[in-house]
Amino acid sequence: MSLTALEVKKAKAGDKLRKLPAGKSLYLHIPPTGAKYWRLAYRFAGKQKTLALGVYPDISLKEAIERRDEARKLLANGTDPGEVKRAKKAANVDAAANSFESIASEWFHIKMCDKSQSHQDRTWRALQKDLFPLLSNRPIKSITPPELLAALRKIEARGAVETAHRAKQTCGQIFRYAIATGRAERDPSADLKGALRNPVEQHLAAITDPAEVGKLLVAIEAFQGTPVVKAALKLSPLLFCRPGELRHMEWEEINWDSAIWEIPASKMKIKQPHIVPLSNQALLILEELRMLTGRGLYVFPSARGTSRPLSENGVRTALRTMGYDNQTMTPHGFRAMARTILDEVLNFPPEWIEHQLAHAVKDSLGRAYNRTSHLPQRIDMMQQWADYLEMLKKTATPAKGAISL
Repeated sequence: MSLTALEVKKAKAGDKLRKLPAGKSLYLHIPPTGAKYWRLAYRFAGKQKTLALGVYPDISLKEAIERRDEARKLLANGTDPGEVKRAKKAANVDAAANSFESIASEWFHIKMCDKSQSHQDRTWRALQKDLFPLLSNRPIKSITPPELLAALRKIEARGAVETAHRAKQTCGQIFRYAIATGRAERDPSADLKGALRNPVEQHLAAITDPAEVGKLLVAIEAFQGTPVVKAALKLSPLLFCRPGELRHMEWEEINWDSAIWEIPASKMKIKQPHIVPLSNQALLILEELRMLTGRGLYVFPSARGTSRPLSENGVRTALRTMGYDNQTMTPHGFRAMARTILDEVLNFPPEWIEHQLAHAVKDSLGRAYNRTSHLPQRIDMMQQWADYLEMLKKTATPAKGAISL
């Protein structure tokens, strides 16, 4: 006699395992613990076997009967339903291990560990916000070009065209990593060439007019922020390195005897060590700051703790406080300022400037970047640049809206 739904609901546990028949070898197993399990008894190849069909009440009586009937159809066709279930479980485990999110996470921790923290944060944020919501559980080898494009289109639709292009590049790296490790056969991002809108080229704002540079330097001198932020502000035009390189400057990287800052390759965008000559003006700023932060690791430690560097928004926020918005001047703009004026006003050779900017370009003889190339000339150039900036500051008037003492 088969069970009814009400009987299944009211069935209680006993001192021993109870097996209540539900028809055609389907049973409700109730151990002394009180749990209720659906089991199908069957024979295959002369052996008695049992197939687990689920747990009540997650699986109702009706659903258990449907699963029983599916298993009996497999038996009628000469297939062991237990082996089918094991194969499906193995496939699910394999799919989870080789999902887009799993492989993307593996790629990130292996291939991104030597990148800057800001680059790592930006990449991981894009994965979590834009790609995982649509692709996380998909087996990576099953993702098609249209499916990937749909995810990128969502980024593009909110106006973040550059972000969509960067996400496409990141996906390409992940798929190529999956191919190299034997978990995918092709890179669907390669089929999306030209599918996204072209990003509008935007140059980071920079002040390049000498008169306006002088006003900016006056505003920096009058800035009433913390000594750490003010020192970073004052060194930004003098050194014109990348903002991330400046923030991560360490005291042990400064060679006081040679008056140079030696940046290791691990911190450089071009992955080559770099030398920044320190002018007299730059050394004076560093010597004053050394009395405050010289016992720690970073020249510009975070206000939240000396174990990490100044926030990437430190100099940017200071510029905003001084009245310079993102359309007028950015921390990265000090590089464009120096490049333009050193070339067009002070007439220094472009190859000296490019090497000091740590651009991975070849010189006039076709030689690749070398940290010591034109070093004596660059030392002289950096001192002349500092003297020129000092002259601009002395002859300038405060910019409108700038903070004065």
